[in-house]
Amino acid sequence: MRYAPGSFAPDPEMNVMLKCLKICLVCAAIVAAAAPQRAHAIDPVTIAILAPIALQAAEAARPYVVRGMINFGKGLLKIGKASLDLFFIPYGLFKMIFLSPWGEFRSGVVYTIRGGIGIGKIVVHTLLLPVYMCGVEINLSANP
Repeated sequence: MRYAPGSFAPDPEMNVMLKCLKICLVCAAIVAAAAPQRAHAIDPVTIAILAPIALQAAEAARPYVVRGMINFGKGLLKIGKASLDLFFIPYGLFKMIFLSPWGEFRSGVVYTIRGGIGIGKIVVHTLLLPVYMCGVEINLSANP
């Protein structure tokens, strides 16, 4: 099996694919190396006209933003509470390994499973954080 001079692959279709790949890589490098556009300043008169309108819009949105931030903080507290459940994993493993002769194996398994559920709670609460910002209360605890 002999390769054509100057080619990397024995198949002519593969040579075309390699050429296309090279062209795409060169184009991507050129686009990535291109200097980004610089931002242009807005006319001061436009800023002076729009500033009072922007202040009125911010004043109208303030209660909703504050409520959203309070709900966001509540969601962060839920994530923090769920992250404390992670400490049940080493506690449960300790009970299973070292205290099993004294009948603590079953409670160690329970604590380890509870810590594993805590990992899932962290993921779910993190994914629901935007929903919490809207004020929706979702209770994920086993006991209401």
